[in-house]
Amino acid sequence: MSDLATSKVGALVSENIKTAHIFKKHGIDFCCGGGISVEDACKKNNVSLSAVIEDLNNMDHEVDRQLDYNSWPLDFLIDHILNIHHKYVLESLPVISEYAEKVASVHGHHYTEVLKIRDHFRGLNDELLSHLQKEEVVLFPYVKRLLQMKQSGQSVDRDFVESPIKVMQMEHDRAGVVLRELRKLSKNYMPPADACNTFRALYHKLQEFEADLHQHIHLENNILFPKAIELEESMKG
Repeated sequence: MSDLATSKVGALVSENIKTAHIFKKHGIDFCCGGGISVEDACKKNNVSLSAVIEDLNNMDHEVDRQLDYNSWPLDFLIDHILNIHHKYVLESLPVISEYAEKVASVHGHHYTEVLKIRDHFRGLNDELLSHLQKEEVVLFPYVKRLLQMKQSGQSVDRDFVESPIKVMQMEHDRAGVVLRELRKLSKNYMPPADACNTFRALYHKLQEFEADLHQHIHLENNILFPKAIELEESMKG
């Protein structure tokens, strides 16, 4: 128990993605908040440590090779993030924005929380569009270039990658705060009993969006970014 209690949340999820479902069940952030121990995460979220440890011990520990992200080459992981998660975000932002605007316009006079949901999502939309562009234009191409240089035996003479990564992590943290607020405002994405179909579609899509962004941020914060920093460090001349 002590080993699991002192293990970092993000590291456990990197080793076996199935642990993510257990942390999610107990309301523990495994992406933005993945850098702390299981014990500290339980204290922070007022969760029973013994209950979390029991669930971790009782889960199926066999790692699905298709989901063993920690073993993937960095360029393959980057392509996965681009083709799965970036694509999903870019496709979903306009859909959710349209739902949020319509629900706020029609139901905002009675359910005032949807006005705040609309406003929060507007900010998240703008932040994510800028964030994805910085990753696609600056960070990801640089990491791929490092990999090519490593393969050809070249070295680097300065640190670069850690600076944009810190910016990306700060933006991840801000996105995490907005996601938590959206979940709170929507009462865990539970629409009112008299909600129309668009109202229900908004909450369903927001919940789906949250799940995807948590996985997206986990892959970057807990796997890609540390390995990119380690790669650059190993190439110093």
